[in-house]
Amino acid sequence: MSRTGKVLYVIVCAAGTAAGVGRLVAMAQERGWTVQVVVTPSALGFVDIDGLEKQTGRPVRSRYRRPDEPKPPRADAIIVAPATYNTVNKFALGISDTYALGLLAEAPGLGIPVVVLPSVNGGLATRVPFRRSVEQLRAEGVRVLLGHEASESGPPGSDDYPWKLAIAEMDRLTDPS
Repeated sequence: MSRTGKVLYVIVCAAGTAAGVGRLVAMAQERGWTVQVVVTPSALGFVDIDGLEKQTGRPVRSRYRRPDEPKPPRADAIIVAPATYNTVNKFALGISDTYALGLLAEAPGLGIPVVVLPSVNGGLATRVPFRRSVEQLRAEGVRVLLGHEASESGPPGSDDYPWKLAIAEMDRLTDPS
């Protein structure tokens, strides 16, 4: 399934599993996506910025661009993985206090498909605010993957984190056939 010319934004939050996001990038590239990685300010220390820039051929973004900086391509789809408790709740409320959340705040209104793969511990995943946020996002057409995916799986960057579930869900949403 080729997405040549299509741009996938991968938004990365500050969770231990963020170190393995290169796996998700590789899976997306194998499917023909051009990948733009966006990290929340808190996630900057969780990922290999240089490695991701080499892998994608694009600068990793974490802030709004200055007027003199080139405009990034528009997203055709967005995957948020790992998505933290904080980001899921802010996304549902429409809070736009970071570049990543600004992209997410407008995506449903622009018809951009969004898949969210939370990395939230059991105590937070059972909280009413989180459950309410998941329901709100789903009501707007955002695909929030819960269950095994809703927990921090394995050590940082571990092969146990279900990156493939996010890309498989995006495949279902964007399959041209």
